[in-house]
Amino acid sequence: MTVLTIRKLATMPRFWRLAAVLGGLVLALALPWLIYPPVAMDIIAWALFAVALDLLLGFTGLLSFGHAAFWGSAAYTAGTIAIETGMPFPIAVLGGSVVAMVLAVPIAVLAVRRTGIYFAMVTLAFAQMVYFLANQWSSATGGENGLQGIPKNFFGLDLSDPFYFYYAGLPIALIGLAIAWRVVHSPFGRVLVAIRENPARSRSLGYPVDRYKVMIFVISAGLSGIAGGLYAISHGFASLQEVYWTTSGKVVIMTVLGGIGTLWGSVIGAALIVQVEDYVATSGISVGPLHVTGPGLITGLIFVGVVLLFRRGVWGSVAHLLRNRRGVSDTRTLLSGATAPAVAEHEPVTAPKQ
Repeated sequence: MTVLTIRKLATMPRFWRLAAVLGGLVLALALPWLIYPPVAMDIIAWALFAVALDLLLGFTGLLSFGHAAFWGSAAYTAGTIAIETGMPFPIAVLGGSVVAMVLAVPIAVLAVRRTGIYFAMVTLAFAQMVYFLANQWSSATGGENGLQGIPKNFFGLDLSDPFYFYYAGLPIALIGLAIAWRVVHSPFGRVLVAIRENPARSRSLGYPVDRYKVMIFVISAGLSGIAGGLYAISHGFASLQEVYWTTSGKVVIMTVLGGIGTLWGSVIGAALIVQVEDYVATSGISVGPLHVTGPGLITGLIFVGVVLLFRRGVWGSVAHLLRNRRGVSDTRTLLSGATAPAVAEHEPVTAPKQ
């Protein structure tokens, strides 16, 4: 009986993770029935964007302030493909993702030579160059007017209704999330965690640290491109806002709010910010004589509050409390169910075969 009880307890975390995944999938399917469908699509797109950034920030320890370059370049590319060729929007989204990955290669090669705030500033500088190019190349991007009239063609079907477009775009976003999940759970993901914890030791074991950073940077850019393409086609419009630096800051806030190093946290942070922005923009908040209609003040206050009260973010704090109730030691948690010390101690990284 004792052995059976221990085995049941050992399977509980896996059971709850599976239950969380199934619950999230059900919620995603029901989302356009619960809220305005275009807002639901925005949540899905921003959630994938935040997850893509978390692969860098949470699992590799690289803070990028230039991911708007990949979100925006993919948005413009997907819109242009859809307008000029009339191809189905999944192909347009894929084309935007490919362009984002190609753009990420030279940026990553130069940026990974720096660490910390210097890495962030290098990525921000390249993103501003992309913004300048998009503003000046008005014949292709529309300049300040943006790229308008992007069709939602799906193999001959017109998905102008946002409700139906949501269910056509959701599988693409789920594929992107599945790719992120697989990266985290693979040996490649474990090496990334080892690099985050101790780059010098990982390098001494024979791992090309800079090459791994470039690879995860390009993967992150590709997932950001999928999100940006979905966002642009959903709105039928791509503007300079997509490549502006505030977009990079917004996705960083989403990731920090949900919890760095937790894929679920990025989804929750994106849903929170998008919902607050939509509510404030449509209804506003009145406090005495003060009537707030812009989302900046409210989202800023939420961000400050979460940082002060929940240092691990929303999902990170919940996971920490659950671990304490189960009597698990306090370690830096990943959504994968693994921990950074577990990777470093119980599953040591070995030198790759040459």
